[in-house]
Amino acid sequence: MLCVLPNTGMSRLQAKLLPIVLLNFALVTYTSVAYAQNSSFVATEGRISGTVLMNTDHRPASQVAVSLKSHVSGIFRTILTDVEGHFEVRGLPPDTYEIVVDEPGYESARSSAQLNGPSAELVIYLRSSTLAESRRNNDMVSLRDLKVPAKARNEFQKGLERLAKDDPAAALSHLNKAIQLFPGYYEARYHIGAVELKLGRRDEAMQDFQAAIDLSAGRYAFAHFGLGYLLYLEGNLREAEAILRKGLEVDSNSPNGYAILGMTILAQDHPDEAENCAREALLRKPTFALAHLVLADVYARRRDYPMRIRELDAYLNLDPSSPSSDQVRQARELTLRAQSQSLPRN
Repeated sequence: MLCVLPNTGMSRLQAKLLPIVLLNFALVTYTSVAYAQNSSFVATEGRISGTVLMNTDHRPASQVAVSLKSHVSGIFRTILTDVEGHFEVRGLPPDTYEIVVDEPGYESARSSAQLNGPSAELVIYLRSSTLAESRRNNDMVSLRDLKVPAKARNEFQKGLERLAKDDPAAALSHLNKAIQLFPGYYEARYHIGAVELKLGRRDEAMQDFQAAIDLSAGRYAFAHFGLGYLLYLEGNLREAEAILRKGLEVDSNSPNGYAILGMTILAQDHPDEAENCAREALLRKPTFALAHLVLADVYARRRDYPMRIRELDAYLNLDPSSPSSDQVRQARELTLRAQSQSLPRN
């Protein structure tokens, strides 16, 4: 007989199933969600990492597919960027690797990396494949870009490179220099907030996210999503929801915004609306793995174990080697146990 927790109508095993959404903003900012498509490669110490950004405004390109291959070594691997556009591939032998980023609606971006030592880092920019859209976006940012001093852009770029190397202290140094050189650099302010959140300094992160919103006059959606997620962590769910919805007004095509909004709504015990948010994220990005975790939590709330298992499997199929994958596998085992215990016994 299962022991039921007081006032919940839920067994201890069932309680362990809620929640498993692992959208830890600080975690996914600096860790890769890589998965191998070739399991026969020989493990070595080499590492290639980088960041994929939108060319027009340096926004992170999250959950885009990055292909890395070497014909000489016979290695082909595909990885998804995280919410901050970062990716990382480990266990690579010394060689020259071709890196290709293919994203619908954008030109194919190609780069190469010569791995001679333990690691190599790079930054890749995505350009819109629609000429009219590119011109429109360029017109929107060109005047501001002209105001950004070259030294500030250089410090910002160095900060992103240090983020790709998982060096938050050095990243903060460069990003703060960019702010000193150009106080209106809201992209740098946002990234400072993300670093502060990673380091557990929530008050500072909140100030930085709000500053990025103010400096951009509310036009930088990622600042809204960062602040909304932080408010979610603090338990200020209604305020978080309002901020996230403002972010989606700025960028209605962001799967990140919909996923975090779904988490926030689910925490307010509205599973149907949370499911709609997760599906909106998947409509915009069918390979958006994190949306499946939101759906998994929705089905856990409904005690629909088969559907929860399906969503956990969908996540693991997309990101089997992500930093969250072990916890997701544990949640899957707990769900199987809960399912077996809920079946009628003869």
